[in-house]
Amino acid sequence: MTSNKIREIALAHFAKNGYEGASLADISAEVGIKKQSIYNHFKGKDELFLTVFRDAAERELQFTESYLQRSSTAPLKDMLYGFLHSYSKRYEQEDDTRFFLRMAFFPPSHLREEVVEFSNRHLDTIGKLLEQHFTSAAHAGTVHPEVTAVTASAAFIAVLDGMFVELLYGNMESAALRLDASWLVYWRGIRNN
Repeated sequence: MTSNKIREIALAHFAKNGYEGASLADISAEVGIKKQSIYNHFKGKDELFLTVFRDAAERELQFTESYLQRSSTAPLKDMLYGFLHSYSKRYEQEDDTRFFLRMAFFPPSHLREEVVEFSNRHLDTIGKLLEQHFTSAAHAGTVHPEVTAVTASAAFIAVLDGMFVELLYGNMESAALRLDASWLVYWRGIRNN
């Protein structure tokens, strides 16, 4: 129970303050334990951070899987555009999403390799999940015959990645404007007229 509470509180601190700004003393005080007690559950700040990062990534993947399953009968255009907007809203509302994206793009320098590798695998998994939908859409004649499921998925991940960057560097309004522009070009490029 204490381990879960530590992870929950640590997520909020890492999401708000980043790795460097999050303090084990502050986390333990909010949990209601002594700082030394954290070491009964985690070897140190690095292990706590990586555990919280992996937990957040798992919840982000669950969100993606759930969204794609719920939307599987929607037209491809609606499903994809809805996914982008749902993720944008999720960024506004969820510590998991803000933390995961912020750390994926700005990892602690000494953990960079591990975080970036994990983040890339995460995006690859999303891409593989999407490929199934693009394959079905290709069979239905929705996707241009020259656009493979792999290409359509990779390009969609690039649009998603661009939205992530705008959410991190800009604001919701500019992110929405750039998303709509990117989406228009993307959809015109893959659809079968």
